[in-house]
Amino acid sequence: MAEQQSSALNKTPLYDLHLELGAKMVPFAGYEMPVQYPAGVKKEHLHTREQAGLFDVSHMGQLFLRGDSAAAMLESLVPVDIIDLAVGKQRYAVFTNEQGGILDDLMVTNYGDCLYLVVNAACKTEDINHLRAHLTDAVTLETLDDRALIALQGPKAATVLARIAPEVADMVFMDSRRISLDGVDCFVSRSGYTGEDGFEISIPAEEAERLTRLLLSYEEVEAVGLGARDSLRLESGLCLYGHDIDTTTTPIEGSLIWAISKVRRADGERAGGFPGADIILGQIASKDYSRKRVGLIGEGRAPVREGTELFDADGNAIGRVTSGTFGPSAGASIAMGYVVTAFATLDTAVYAEVRGKKLPMTVSKMPFVEQRYYRG
Repeated sequence: MAEQQSSALNKTPLYDLHLELGAKMVPFAGYEMPVQYPAGVKKEHLHTREQAGLFDVSHMGQLFLRGDSAAAMLESLVPVDIIDLAVGKQRYAVFTNEQGGILDDLMVTNYGDCLYLVVNAACKTEDINHLRAHLTDAVTLETLDDRALIALQGPKAATVLARIAPEVADMVFMDSRRISLDGVDCFVSRSGYTGEDGFEISIPAEEAERLTRLLLSYEEVEAVGLGARDSLRLESGLCLYGHDIDTTTTPIEGSLIWAISKVRRADGERAGGFPGADIILGQIASKDYSRKRVGLIGEGRAPVREGTELFDADGNAIGRVTSGTFGPSAGASIAMGYVVTAFATLDTAVYAEVRGKKLPMTVSKMPFVEQRYYRG
């Protein structure tokens, strides 16, 4: 039975390389993915913060939207300014439903002749169906099933990548370009999911292993798995879809008000016009919503995991943890979760129930460590 289940999982173009590197493989979003390598999660995490970590994120969905009205069509599905997104720039967006909930979060790049989208692995089938349901005759959708996606993250990432393509040194955070890397046509964005400077690189599948081996040949670069990717993004206060945000949470409850472009807000030039706009814009105007995503720091070292219930000093349930770990760089037990709005103020004391004990935590600002995106 286990063998049948394993054979049903998809494999990325780097699967054989992961095995060669000694990765521990686990099922994740329908793929066999490396959760860690022999160095272990903590060392991989710290190496990314200090030098450069290389991640396989080929399980993500990569799409092209083409057509003169592609930007307008996509903008009708997200509370984000897509129409005025400059060529060569990338932007974070969320798909919303009619209740204002988040269907997925994604990255959108304007390449001039098309929009390039990267969507979450667990949601990509639903996202593709969602987009297709709203396509007009003037817009076409292409799924890029023949490409790998890797992330090179950390303070040495730019130094390493510039050895192959010197022009990447001129890019700043959220720039995205088509660049030839060692003779291979790639899509390269200066962005990532760790809070560090770095790049995400889309590569034709048949060249993925060769380019990845080239990057790993530099002494600054080590392979990093999903375990450290999770602790790095949590330290940086970044949401994981399906855990910290989902169809039951609005962007406002999820502390993503910054992801609602000014032009799409109530007093903007193109106000509303996206699913759930009345609810989301109403929450901005009234500040009336029942819960809010917050950061939490524990007094001890014990990690407070997803699903842990949160209480006030009187023992009343006030929320739940959605992500939690001991942050190797933060040096503390960190978490994020939802609390009723009365307890969302910074420095508020709350209590997490772990194995029958109420562990004190403090509502904290996020990120828990400094983000070091390169802005020029």
